[in-house]
Amino acid sequence: MKLFSFFVTSSLIISSLTLQEASAKTKVVAHRGFWNTENSAQNTLASFAKADSIGCFGSEIDVWLTTDDHLIVNHDKNFQGLFMETAPFEQIRSISLPNGEKIPTLDEYLAEVRKHPSTRLVLEMKSLTDYSREDVAASKISELLRKHGVLDRTDIIVFSLNAAMTFKKIFPTGVKIFYLDGDLSPKKIKKLGLSGIDYSVKVLKNHPEWVEQAHKQGIEVNVWTANTEEDMKYFIDLGVDYITTDHPDQLIKLLSEYKSSKDKKDKKVKKVSKK
Repeated sequence: MKLFSFFVTSSLIISSLTLQEASAKTKVVAHRGFWNTENSAQNTLASFAKADSIGCFGSEIDVWLTTDDHLIVNHDKNFQGLFMETAPFEQIRSISLPNGEKIPTLDEYLAEVRKHPSTRLVLEMKSLTDYSREDVAASKISELLRKHGVLDRTDIIVFSLNAAMTFKKIFPTGVKIFYLDGDLSPKKIKKLGLSGIDYSVKVLKNHPEWVEQAHKQGIEVNVWTANTEEDMKYFIDLGVDYITTDHPDQLIKLLSEYKSSKDKKDKKVKKVSKK
């Protein structure tokens, strides 16, 4: 009976520690910045500052190359009637965002990033219709990252394999590059020399085994965009490295509660094991 009690107690301890370790390592990335709050908007300077203010590990942005070779920060391909890839910079610049800011250039955005050294930048380069234009965009992005001295705290994420391999040539080491499209296994991503998979909630729920496989390959896992408490808990327990969300404040609170509840369970388990 004592032996049975020992094994039960040991199992409880291991289970509790495993969940606690999972919640401890999962990091919060604000999707398009912390925009879902007062005086902020998606992909604005304010959204990065606000992500930093609540303690996000990282803040994600989207970068387009305009037809006249300007790098601008915005998500939608077609935004307020303008196509980011084909519209000239001055037309795009004339758009006012919900918080009163103009669509920022990447140069302006990186100047803001420098002011907040505690938060990583997760930079998505948007896929372009011409691979040669993607190469130009990747080169220009790398120049600006070097100019502002933020290479050491920037992760690159892309849907385009061409863009991924272009960045890999520019940054053979030292910069993490993640693939977004969700169609390649962790083993294939490892063979390409990329840093990890950055897949949607849907893809990783269809392939939960990819999280463990990725970690065995020595690469990382981010999931996007987990906005419900149910999804957040699911992926914390699954052991992903990063969760990208439109509600970073809620995820930070959940992770804190998760850790607190696991600490309480640990104390109870230790008391039982002493008896």
